[in-house]
Amino acid sequence: MPGSKITFDTVQEIGLALPEVVASTVYGALALRLRGKLLACKAINKSAEPDSLGVRIDFEQRDALLAEAPQTYYVTNHYVNYPMVLVRLSNVRKDEMRDLLGAAWRFVASQEKRKAKPKKRA
Repeated sequence: MPGSKITFDTVQEIGLALPEVVASTVYGALALRLRGKLLACKAINKSAEPDSLGVRIDFEQRDALLAEAPQTYYVTNHYVNYPMVLVRLSNVRKDEMRDLLGAAWRFVASQEKRKAKPKKRA
């Protein structure tokens, strides 16, 4: 679709509309964080293709995305052990990115809840 290419500016616009998400950096690359935790960032590892985005997501969802749309989603050896999928921005639509960042938000928020210690009763 002409004129509909997703850029990191578009990703940032979508991400910043989510609750408590802020613009940040990671290793000098533009990133989005939820309460200090990485949500998504420009993929800067040399194994990633140019113009790719790394998005935090659980392994099950990642496997489904890789099977469903390998032309859009991929993973390299560098990222295989991390709950992250790489996205070719040239192949993803804005509505797909909105859904993906929403899933990433839920994943990061749920990780935070799991790590929280239960409060002791008085």
